[in-house]
Amino acid sequence: MRKVKIAVLVSGGGTNLQALIDAEKSGIIENGKIELVISNNHGAYALTRAENNGIKNAVVSKKDCADQADFEEKMINMLKENEIELIVLAGFLSILSEKFTNTFADRIINVHPALIPSFCGKGYYGLRVHEEALKKGVKVTGATVHFVNEIPDGGKIIMQKAVDVIDGDTPEVLQRRVMEQAEWIILPASVEKVSKEILYKENQA
Repeated sequence: MRKVKIAVLVSGGGTNLQALIDAEKSGIIENGKIELVISNNHGAYALTRAENNGIKNAVVSKKDCADQADFEEKMINMLKENEIELIVLAGFLSILSEKFTNTFADRIINVHPALIPSFCGKGYYGLRVHEEALKKGVKVTGATVHFVNEIPDGGKIIMQKAVDVIDGDTPEVLQRRVMEQAEWIILPASVEKVSKEILYKENQA
């Protein structure tokens, strides 16, 4: 059975990568296969997760590149060499240029730990998103999976899931709940949905 070739871009621990690996094993992701993991950080535990699951992995660090263009060029070449058809940003802490997003138009998806358009855009990533949500006093937060374009968190929404904010939440506690109750559910589901659409369009062509 033909499967869509997926690359996951990561910067840190790779909990979302693990959710994708588990979803592939359990059959939630049926029409896609993770072929490559790229990190921009040599010390990312996500690379170990890839290694442990027999997934090809590589590091493209900005420190080793001349500039942003060189950094992206190296990644683009690697993605093309591996015939990647869908790119998943799973905690990838580097903003990608319009050139990069246009090269893979409608083929890059990202998970954001809030209900876009709330608490999103430049500078909103990691714990800061949850800190701002708590500061604002929202009663409901959640996660969003969206296509990636040149505007941070600006692409078309694929899926969203709401999560309750509970009195006494700290940013860390809220972050964990959003991951468990939203991110780890809608990210694999979105990957399967987009993979299915890619194959459907291919069959129609």
